Amino acid sequence: MINSKLTAISGYLVVAILLFTPTVSAAPTRLNANDIIQALGQHYGPQAALRAKAWFNIINENSELTDKQKLESTNNFFNLFRFIDDSQLWGDSNYWASPMEFIGVGGGDCEDFSIAKYFTLLQLGISEEKLRITMVKATSVDQYHMVLAYYEKPNAIPLVLDNLDKQIKPATDRPDLLPAYSFNGTQLWLNKEKGKGELAGSSSRLEKWTDLKHRLGVKRLRQPKLNME
Repeated sequence: MINSKLTAISGYLVVAILLFTPTVSAAPTRLNANDIIQALGQHYGPQAALRAKAWFNIINENSELTDKQKLESTNNFFNLFRFIDDSQLWGDSNYWASPMEFIGVGGGDCEDFSIAKYFTLLQLGISEEKLRITMVKATSVDQYHMVLAYYEKPNAIPLVLDNLDKQIKPATDRPDLLPAYSFNGTQLWLNKEKGKGELAGSSSRLEKWTDLKHRLGVKRLRQPKLNME
């Protein structure tokens, strides 16, 4: 969960259902399971290696499923992880953990859930054009929050993958979420009008997203402040 951690573009917060604008994306990098499992085990402990094995099982066993089945398996897997605030876990008020760090420690906050789901679905073969990491205001807890949105078609109502409400639901069934901005690997959208997401350039404008992309993989794993095992 995010308290007051929006970037300068947070001023564009409005009630909106995001529409999709197509982008060009590259195929995800093929991961070396053995190297990642070993690295996470060495850095975070034996339970981290087991979580990594379970994650690769999802990727290997679900690649031929439908998109909705991939969403369900990914959402269910990561929603088993523990929610914990960044300041407690990392000693940082707003740290966007990489998927490897999130799997390694077995928990994180809403950004970490959404980011891990996003990269996992890319590995499962879902097109980047269908996915947007979305910053919202969660009115049920009166805090800023992050979810993952899936668009079956460019003009479809998105499905929302969330760690607060663990069931995948259409955005129209989540009136408690007020979108502010969204992004994927290439594009950034702001929300200024009801029912419209306005393209605002490259997602590289988001400093934390750019930093996160430099930390993907296992060479720059951060040691948590709190022992989660």
